[in-house]
Amino acid sequence: MSHPTDPPASAPAFIPLEANPELLTSLLRSLGLSPALSMHDVYSLTDPDLLSFIPRPALALLLVFPISAAYESHRLAEDASLEPYRGRGPAEPVLWFPQTIRNACGLIGLLHAAGNGGARELVGQGSDLERLIREAEPLDPEGRARLLERDEALARAHRSAAEQGDTAAPDAKDDVDLHYVCFVKGKDGALWEMDGRRKGPLRRGELDKDEDVLSDKALALGPLKFLEREAADLRFSCVALAGSLD
Repeated sequence: MSHPTDPPASAPAFIPLEANPELLTSLLRSLGLSPALSMHDVYSLTDPDLLSFIPRPALALLLVFPISAAYESHRLAEDASLEPYRGRGPAEPVLWFPQTIRNACGLIGLLHAAGNGGARELVGQGSDLERLIREAEPLDPEGRARLLERDEALARAHRSAAEQGDTAAPDAKDDVDLHYVCFVKGKDGALWEMDGRRKGPLRRGELDKDEDVLSDKALALGPLKFLEREAADLRFSCVALAGSLD
């Protein structure tokens, strides 16, 4: 399913990423994220017992969901009142990337997860991920998009991971209706919704110093409100970036 704001058919295209924690962890580590962090399945956003299995603090939460008519309607209505984001430089509360590569929403979500909050401090010096973050920070959103489009190391790592999924990988040119959105805690202590298909990062509300992205307040401000709008379609999954269990 394609949409008016999606990259055009002529844009670079990646094989869609499976929402598999082991695969996503492997990709992040191949790019340079510390083995101290891993992606974890989140089996419930409301059951404290199931949430207790996730190491804390949780540094990022990725929702994977179908692009429905309800989602598109809300997104377009909210974006209509917003100016395109022009942030750049180290003073930004979050590092945001627009998505101009087809089927790369999973990769964009991972870059948002690893490039913000506490995860950014655990990116290996001299790694491809550290270099990307360093080169992206001073650029405007268009410059960041071009940076990702031409980065061969990123494309290789993504292709290697995408081809290792549990199911047969679709073609890079296929239209895929599942989308990734990332929630992170910014430098300003707020909860941010990070989605490369939006006009920019979306500040969803204040968090206390000791609250992470799986705290009751963060879940109420972002993911649960998000899911309430999409209640008619249950094809959701969630993964969180947090400390490794091994």
